[in-house]
Amino acid sequence: MLFSDLALSRRLERAEGHACAQLALARRRLFPDSGAEWMECAGAYAVFDGVDSPVTQSFGLGIFEELSAASLDLIERFFLDRGAPVLHEVSPLAGVAALDLLCARRYRPIEISSVLCRPVEKPAAGSDNHIRVRITGKEEGQLWTEVSARGWGHEHPELLDFLLQSSALSSAREHSVCFLGEVDGRPGAAGVLCIHEGVALFGGSATVPELRRRGLQAALLDERMRHAFDHGCDLAMMVAEAGSASQRNAERKGFRIAYTRMKWRLSQVTGHVTGTPTDFRI
Repeated sequence: MLFSDLALSRRLERAEGHACAQLALARRRLFPDSGAEWMECAGAYAVFDGVDSPVTQSFGLGIFEELSAASLDLIERFFLDRGAPVLHEVSPLAGVAALDLLCARRYRPIEISSVLCRPVEKPAAGSDNHIRVRITGKEEGQLWTEVSARGWGHEHPELLDFLLQSSALSSAREHSVCFLGEVDGRPGAAGVLCIHEGVALFGGSATVPELRRRGLQAALLDERMRHAFDHGCDLAMMVAEAGSASQRNAERKGFRIAYTRMKWRLSQVTGHVTGTPTDFRI
């Protein structure tokens, strides 16, 4: 049985932090002048993926080591030196003292998300012969990128250029696998799975508008769950905006809310934070 305790939060936050750090490293490989990088401080991962990137923030603050003013100084300087806003995803398991310190330093909450998890189990074989989900080959990176960006860009057309670049990075990231869903051979959905120390992080899943409500999302989730099972994972994880349709879809598939998490921003710093959906980030 899974308990929503500090040990669980450490596993989940580390898995997401690792996935985002790998995304920054992929950006640095593809765009050497981007300045993308990450560091570890007091057990937390601080990731810089560009000033406007939703990946630019810290993960795991206050759950691996007690949060102190000195560690916050170092993490804040990491972002400020790069002209980025200072943002932290903070698990409630960090405790009241950590939140009190953030408030004292003029942080304010700007986002609430649900961190969901479930045990990894091998799903039953699919029954719809019209749907096929497969892992993309290296030569199909552009195809996967276009499908993913079209799926997300339908609701967020102003972010299409950003989505195209971010999807390309996802397909180039280490320790992640890209999946493509097809209906009668027609590509229609894209999803990614990141694996870290037994945790399978499900993220970046989208369907193109004309092929929605055909079962592609359910098939994508099942095939990623099968891959996680075959690769020895015991814990599956998703992150979604609190109360969103993505959260409900995850709960229908057996995920449960481990905890509700807040993103905090240092209010003295001005800058632009993109409106990219929470569950696209990974």
